[in-house]
Amino acid sequence: MADAIRELQSSLSRFAQERAWERYHTPRNLAALIATEAGELLAHFRWDEEAITLRREDVEMELADVFLGVLRFAEVAGIDLVDVAQRKLAQNAVKYPRGSDTPPTA
Repeated sequence: MADAIRELQSSLSRFAQERAWERYHTPRNLAALIATEAGELLAHFRWDEEAITLRREDVEMELADVFLGVLRFAEVAGIDLVDVAQRKLAQNAVKYPRGSDTPPTA
């Protein structure tokens, strides 16, 4: 999976280079992009819990936008997503032990 993520990040980097977009891909701008795209994903569910069934293609495309934004942010910021996700999962395992039914907090 880590190799697939790196390959996708390389494709995103080439895509940005071919369009001279690197100057716009600052951490702040990419964070704003992620938040905006996440809002667009959420908008599909605002009044309709069945959006995943009724408008699956739209939901998939918005989720892809969020994912691509996260990948690009990580590359620009020099963050190894696989490593940091594994560390976060380990922290969550301590914070929310097995058998705990406490809902997660931020």
